[in-house]
Amino acid sequence: MSDRKKVLELFYENKDVLSEKINSGIEKNRKGDIKIKISDKDGNALNGAKVTLKQKSHEFRFGANLFLLDELETEEKNELYKKYFKETFNMATLPFYWNTLEPEKGKPRYAKNSVKWYRRPSIDLCMEFCEENGIEPREHALAYESTFPDWLKDKDVHEIKKELERRYKEISERYKDKIRTIEVTNEMNWSFGKTAFYNQPDYVEWCFKTAEKYFPNNQLVINESTEETWLDNCRATDKYYSYAEATILKGARVDAVGMQFHMFYPKELEYEKTRRLYSPTSLYAHMDMYSALSKCLQITEVTIPAYSNDAEDENIQAELLTLLYSIWFSHPSVEQIVYWNLVDGYAYVPDPTPEAISRSMGNMTVGENYYYGGLVRFDMTPKPAYYAIKKLIHETWHTELSALTNDGGCVETRGFYGDYELTVTYGEKSVSKLITVSSKGDNRYSIII
Repeated sequence: MSDRKKVLELFYENKDVLSEKINSGIEKNRKGDIKIKISDKDGNALNGAKVTLKQKSHEFRFGANLFLLDELETEEKNELYKKYFKETFNMATLPFYWNTLEPEKGKPRYAKNSVKWYRRPSIDLCMEFCEENGIEPREHALAYESTFPDWLKDKDVHEIKKELERRYKEISERYKDKIRTIEVTNEMNWSFGKTAFYNQPDYVEWCFKTAEKYFPNNQLVINESTEETWLDNCRATDKYYSYAEATILKGARVDAVGMQFHMFYPKELEYEKTRRLYSPTSLYAHMDMYSALSKCLQITEVTIPAYSNDAEDENIQAELLTLLYSIWFSHPSVEQIVYWNLVDGYAYVPDPTPEAISRSMGNMTVGENYYYGGLVRFDMTPKPAYYAIKKLIHETWHTELSALTNDGGCVETRGFYGDYELTVTYGEKSVSKLITVSSKGDNRYSIII
């Protein structure tokens, strides 16, 4: 048995137990009872009215980063990228990296017509795409210290805080009413500091308390790397858990805990390095532990390698994603799953010069391209992984109903949380409306026809 197949076997050691845990978790945590009552204008219940329900979107957020929006070499590729994105996802991570959003002090690249920057489309361009396609934008990240601009490097802590607060204010004024999820800090344990502020004991606390000032009604998120999230000891003394908890205990408002899941390990080391990461028992244990903070959990950055375009490798990538998404979706605290790169061949490379970037496009030996971690191949043909995720979201976890009302004029069913198109037909009359089946509501609807 190949090491790749051995990785899959990790999920099947207790297949029936895992299947039951996933299915019961999804049924309990992602679906709710729906009751629809149909009556005439005099209040009389209508028996035999036809009720049709069709789910249009999920309350749960499934996304990817939007870093290649209008960034590809041809218009045909750009249009396919948009097509695949909007057909599958209802959330997009936007690139608010400070060093590329404001490479020159006082000259930010928010506007749609801003100077282009590879893998960093302008925020307004991304916002326009999201608004046109019913996709929720997600901010990444306000205070990601390793992406602070070079013009801050030699500044003292007071000056850095002043400039960072200015950045918060600018972003707030432009986007606080349009972007719900605000990722405040990212990779504090993994990244290396560039400025004098990074090692200050109040860094995370200050970043969140200042964010609360400018984003009082937004969701404030802390985020950390894969190893720090999933490979520690699964104890309250783990570094990420400890500093997240400490930040909360200091009075800072943290609304959600971000958990990356990049499997950036060479193929020959995949089984050795991922045995714990792919263990269902370990996955559930870590989610349970972070749930003890009483915050929502977000799986913020997911990369599952295929390592090649060979059919077996691509099918294993798809099967791994199906299992992982099902586990995450079944857990009561998880509310978002965001895949990272949609397309192969355009991933992060360590050399940011235009020449190196140009050479890296489609070169699957360079940088993170090595992992073949996209859902779509470089030639823009979807991989089995793309179809697997799309099927889960739009078929497996999808509710449709066609039924007749009973003697009391009611139809009762159970469906996934999200927005629905409801159509009621009685005789020659027909009424259609949009309803929301919410995890926070009683989901009872009265329709007069």
